[in-house]
Amino acid sequence: MVLNFDRLRHVAERAELGENREMIMAVTIPEKPGSFKKFCATIGKRSVTEFNYRYSSDKDAQIFVGVMLNAATDDEKQDLVQRLEVKNFPVIDLSQNEMAKTHIRYMVGGRADGLEGEKVYRLQFPERPGALMQFLNGVGGQWNISMFHYRNHGAAYGRILLGIQLATKADVTAFKKTVDDLSYECWDETDNPAYNLFLS
Repeated sequence: MVLNFDRLRHVAERAELGENREMIMAVTIPEKPGSFKKFCATIGKRSVTEFNYRYSSDKDAQIFVGVMLNAATDDEKQDLVQRLEVKNFPVIDLSQNEMAKTHIRYMVGGRADGLEGEKVYRLQFPERPGALMQFLNGVGGQWNISMFHYRNHGAAYGRILLGIQLATKADVTAFKKTVDDLSYECWDETDNPAYNLFLS
């Protein structure tokens, strides 16, 4: 039997969900700078396995997120949901939702009408706890993140596609300096035809 890497990744993801080691959630966060950072701080020292988000309105953002569980118990899931809701992040547990696991997780996104000043970057984060928070601390609440796609594939580096609203050339320069200071590899993909055809 031949087992390719995509199939192996699918099997591994299903094993994590089947053992209740990963929780898949739909979470509502305010559409404003700093919300993503506050969300990450709220989930604590848990590894984020997936994060999918695309701007859709200036009020609320719907995010699709996977989180590794420490104890893999229903109590831990309930505790996490409660922690999020206390911080005014409504959450729906999608861990047992077959359509979400099979299809929706790969389809989050699309075009964002009325979005201005978006620049798109492809980044590599070191695959270690705290790398995402380090990035968010560097970016701070300066700019609005309009798109974020990340999936942990077990490699040494996490691959991220980031949309961020940078209104001026000074903002672009400041953002690039922030990423350089973090020593994260970064490529400007704003003129990539795939972005312009499917996401802009």
